[in-house]
Amino acid sequence: MSTTSQASQRIAALLDENSFVEIGALVTARSTDFNLKQTETPSDGVITGYGVIGGNLVYVYSQDASVLNGSIGEMHAKKIANLYDLALKMGAPVIGLIESAGLRLQEVADALNGFGEIYKKQVLSSGVIPQITAVFGNCGGGLALIPTLTDFTFMEKKNAKLYVNAPNTLDGNVVSKCDTSTAAFQSEEVGIVDVVADEATLLGKIRELVSMLPANCDDEMVFEDCTDDLNRACADIAGCVGDTSIALSQLADDGAVFEVKADYAKEMVTALIRLNGVTIGAVANRSEVYGEDGTVTDKFDAVLTPEGCDKAADFINFCDAFNIPVLSLTNVKGFKADKCSEKKIAKAAARLTYAFANATVPKVNVIIGQAFGSAYVTMNSKAIGADITIAWPDAQIGTMDAKLAAKIICDGQGADAIDACAKEYAQLQTSAAGAAKRGYVDQIIEPADTRKYVIGAFEMLLSKREDRPAKKHGTV
Repeated sequence: MSTTSQASQRIAALLDENSFVEIGALVTARSTDFNLKQTETPSDGVITGYGVIGGNLVYVYSQDASVLNGSIGEMHAKKIANLYDLALKMGAPVIGLIESAGLRLQEVADALNGFGEIYKKQVLSSGVIPQITAVFGNCGGGLALIPTLTDFTFMEKKNAKLYVNAPNTLDGNVVSKCDTSTAAFQSEEVGIVDVVADEATLLGKIRELVSMLPANCDDEMVFEDCTDDLNRACADIAGCVGDTSIALSQLADDGAVFEVKADYAKEMVTALIRLNGVTIGAVANRSEVYGEDGTVTDKFDAVLTPEGCDKAADFINFCDAFNIPVLSLTNVKGFKADKCSEKKIAKAAARLTYAFANATVPKVNVIIGQAFGSAYVTMNSKAIGADITIAWPDAQIGTMDAKLAAKIICDGQGADAIDACAKEYAQLQTSAAGAAKRGYVDQIIEPADTRKYVIGAFEMLLSKREDRPAKKHGTV
């Protein structure tokens, strides 16, 4: 492996020291059109090989922008496709480090075919081995499909560009008006990107992510030795109903949370955490975001949005494919109601319902606040397949707030009658105890005890097996 190119330096920084073994170092471009044969094309612009991260086998390709701007030609694509073949045989993740001008114009037909070969390998690998891409420079046109076909996408915050159509080609737009190719736009507005950071931090975050993922879909649950107290009380968690990202950090072993798509649809948290050393996928409603200084930076209604539903559904599907148990923290009172959301919410909520109901991994739901209407049913309720449902004592479970229900029931009656009705309705119809009496809640616990009860539930579900009707695949 070259010791001078930035592509090789990225691989060295990503992998355990001296663990990289290069494959196909002598491959060069075969095309002779436009004097390409007279141009030096070492490794045909992409370094491919394998190594280890924390002792775990991974396959890596890193595009070399110093060779024909990292453009993809016939042999460049074949090297990446070959790497996928090896990864599938061995059942190990593929990590792509992208910086490329895109399609190589000197060999267009071969390059287009090469794009298709890479796409196909990615599709075949989906749900079999984890796929991770990190964009460090240009990633445009058809190349933009490559990170989007993977499970996790990282972008360097200053120099990375990800787009299908360049910003200046969009009607009514220029870069100075809205640079649609930036990491900020793709992570905050589009929701493609999971992590945005500087290059060194980015590579470190990939290492952290790999340590939490199984090598392939046949691996058992990922775990490491747990040094945190399994019965540790979460004394302050009751105050985290609004910002569930903080609640998850209190539940997790040693407070470690790997949040994905943190900048997109912030009203829904999706994260990987460890409980008793086991990797768990967490999905949680959020109504406020606290900054590092302890002040509230964002506020949301406790409702499901189209973006939040899609974000959560994609994450649950990934967890189910790789046997990662799912924990949900529910605090939701309905669906977002405006004209823009109405165009998408039914389909998005259906996708989320499908994802929860379709997942056969262990599923635990903790109702920490409101759980009203169909939005509650969608959020991993027992009705759609949660194995264990836990509620905090003050949780509200029902169709709507008791006061609102009382106003409808006692329409035309006085304030005293409405108040009395609301009190009775809250006790009989919207309390956690009322739901537990009907079997919809398995346990009512104090918030401080959440960690030990959730760990206990997942330990009990460790050997879960669930048969489903035979079919090729669902259609939602």
